[in-house]
Amino acid sequence: MKASRRTLLKGAAALAAPSFAGTALAGPSRPAAGADDEAYWREVARAYDVKTDIINLENGYWGVMARPVAERYLENVKRVNHDNSFYARRSWGDDYRAAVAQLAAALGAREDEIAITRGATEALKGLIAGYNRLEAGQAVMYADLDYPEMIAMMDWRAAKSGCGVVKVSIPEPSTHDGLVAFYKKALEDNPKVKLLLLTHISNRTGLAIPLKEIVAMARAKGVDCIVDAAHSWGQMDFTADDIGADFVGYNLHKWIGAPIGAGMIYIRKGRLDDISPDPGAPEYDLDRVSGRIHTGTVDFAAVLTLPDALKFHLDVGPAQKAARFSYLRNLWVEASRGLPGLQILTPDDPRLHAAITSIRMEGQTSPEDNIALSKRLFDEFNIFTVHRVGVAAGACVRVTPALYNSSEDVMALAKALKRIIQS
Repeated sequence: MKASRRTLLKGAAALAAPSFAGTALAGPSRPAAGADDEAYWREVARAYDVKTDIINLENGYWGVMARPVAERYLENVKRVNHDNSFYARRSWGDDYRAAVAQLAAALGAREDEIAITRGATEALKGLIAGYNRLEAGQAVMYADLDYPEMIAMMDWRAAKSGCGVVKVSIPEPSTHDGLVAFYKKALEDNPKVKLLLLTHISNRTGLAIPLKEIVAMARAKGVDCIVDAAHSWGQMDFTADDIGADFVGYNLHKWIGAPIGAGMIYIRKGRLDDISPDPGAPEYDLDRVSGRIHTGTVDFAAVLTLPDALKFHLDVGPAQKAARFSYLRNLWVEASRGLPGLQILTPDDPRLHAAITSIRMEGQTSPEDNIALSKRLFDEFNIFTVHRVGVAAGACVRVTPALYNSSEDVMALAKALKRIIQS
């Protein structure tokens, strides 16, 4: 049922013969574009109004809305502002439920398993703060590649529950089987762990962990997993069942391309009672997923625009997007592989990366070293990146292409790295 709903939604988008920049690029008469079809991807890129005087390879903060999405968002802002509380009291409920229905269909989830949030952070805070199955003397576990705010929340949850904290460091380099074995040993060595935080794609290095295998292994040991999928849905192509987790926080304003301030909380059917309601949730929300977070007044226009962002995402094609991201990543990585002293932190195994990949120079592990590298890329080559800290092996520079980036953009990075190393 879940798969068929998602297929129907994608099929409906295809039949609409979408136009990205005034040119029809998809539909029944055109086969799916290849990741290296630069003419096609140039047309997709034309749907984005972006800064053109730099090469922006720092697209992990949030995702730029495509032009038709941004235009609809502005229309929705005017509509909500014009109608005021008449809209909120008379139309909002139906519009919210319609957005939830489309999101659930695209994710392959049930409508009563999700609720819209202001981002993955809000969703994950609700999941971690509300998780009520811990007992004093047990423990929680997280890794160095997890998001810092979620690490802080896990520390808070442990302290509130009288539990210990187990911190692990993901090995460099990583392999698929090695990561599964790493978590297997970590759980075996720490039998008191009952709650595990997992980040699908790390915002620090771009490492994509074999989530389904680790979640299944943890479940078999009686360990619940809360999954941070802020960077994965839209950057990779998957459904809720593909990752198998019961508790997940998603972002919609990163790789789905929704307005800033949109995310989603997921709680698998049958697990709702294991997450306590938000203390401020109204009584009518206590038996719903939406009761596990309480936002108050939301950006109505952002939620109204979610179907438009989702349609654009489906028009381009989740699988095609994922393939394009990997293609752009692989272009510059392959061209840079073997440069003396350059460490490429994200594995080449296609199961373990999407668009994001991080680098550092050998022996240059301080934040200052990597701030300097990012600065040099910008000052000398007009390439914008960002440094990341918190990785156990040392700070790094994160490279994140978007759909509007070209093969020339990422190859410019490879050339810049070569010149820096040779200088």
